[in-house]
Amino acid sequence: MRWIALLLAALLVNPASAAGPETPWGRGKAVEQTYARQKVVYDVAASSEAAVRSVISRAQLLVDFNGSDPFETKVAIVLHGNEIPFFAVKNLGKHRDLMQRAQSATLSGLVEFRMCKLAAEGHGFKPEDIHGFVSLVPMADAEIVRLQQEGYAYMR
Repeated sequence: MRWIALLLAALLVNPASAAGPETPWGRGKAVEQTYARQKVVYDVAASSEAAVRSVISRAQLLVDFNGSDPFETKVAIVLHGNEIPFFAVKNLGKHRDLMQRAQSATLSGLVEFRMCKLAAEGHGFKPEDIHGFVSLVPMADAEIVRLQQEGYAYMR
């Protein structure tokens, strides 16, 4: 009986504990926001298909949030890491789903894939060894800087 009295006393002193977790800072609020006219460059050096898939999803979501305006929205995905072999023609059998997803992201003309030619060569690939929806640029770092100079925001 005494433990029931203690429980009731605790609830009367701290009624929030009965209602759920403590929230001393309140609760989050959703903010209505519109986005437009964004140009973004994603700097990608990934070692897993999941990481590349995540970047593609983020890029497509960003395009959607920007209203898919071909005059005002552009996303460049610059590849220069261990994801390069995923984009090799000879590896299509192993990475077909990822490559279909990547290629379909480019169909609107709002998402582009650019690959560091030096990094590709470091992996043993020439431009003709890479799928045709990817453009090879001389150097990833220089391309990222160039895009930033053209007003692209940097994302990692």
